[in-house]
Amino acid sequence: MCSICGCASGDPRIEGTCCGDHHFHPHSSENRDRLPFASRRLVDIEMDVLAKNNHIASHNREHFAAAGMLALNLVSSPGSGKTTLLTRTLTRLASDVACAVIEGDQQTTRDADRIRATGVAAIQVNTGKGCHLDAQMVHDALHQLSPAKNSLLFIENVGNLVCPASFDLGERHKIAVLSVTEGEDKPLKYPDMFAASGLMILNKIDLLPYVSFDVDACIAHARQVNPRIEVIALSATTGAGMDQWLAWLEQQRCA
Repeated sequence: MCSICGCASGDPRIEGTCCGDHHFHPHSSENRDRLPFASRRLVDIEMDVLAKNNHIASHNREHFAAAGMLALNLVSSPGSGKTTLLTRTLTRLASDVACAVIEGDQQTTRDADRIRATGVAAIQVNTGKGCHLDAQMVHDALHQLSPAKNSLLFIENVGNLVCPASFDLGERHKIAVLSVTEGEDKPLKYPDMFAASGLMILNKIDLLPYVSFDVDACIAHARQVNPRIEVIALSATTGAGMDQWLAWLEQQRCA
């Protein structure tokens, strides 16, 4: 069991397959020698698991590069609107750009079904009791999904602003999706996630007249933990700001 978030190994499943146990999380090794033996052992195990994850992530990255794929890892808390953002994005893009999606959730194929309804290939990874995707899960899902070369691969991670920050999947960028219903202080409360992300999407801006949310303060908080983070404000529901998001994607594809 993870000593940080409490997620257990469970039985992660990719549609039609079953993967192994990949659910330890790393934590700081500062003052490791002062810990009791059992705690030191747990630190060693978690650091070893992270090292193995990074090795597989490097392999994924090489695979993406060889196939000319742009892989993006969408991370957020539950309910931020990631899947709605993806379905609206795919509806706009799919006729011009080859796309594929790896969906991460603890249970059900609901989100993958929503993606497939747009006509885009998607595969669901159910993590069981785990709270994040790891590089091995993405590797296995990728080979089952078999996206076309030069495609745009979206990885929708499990809703969680903590553990996915630590796990490299081989993606080009992590994209933190934050809805305006969550509070502008989230980048300060969960700094690792926003420090690891290349882009923050502020979603559900159509709700700004009805909620107490300071957009400028939120952006300032995000740049306090990550001065280089880019920011796009949009509403996946109304379409406001979507052109800027699509332009960002095109810029990344060209890069």
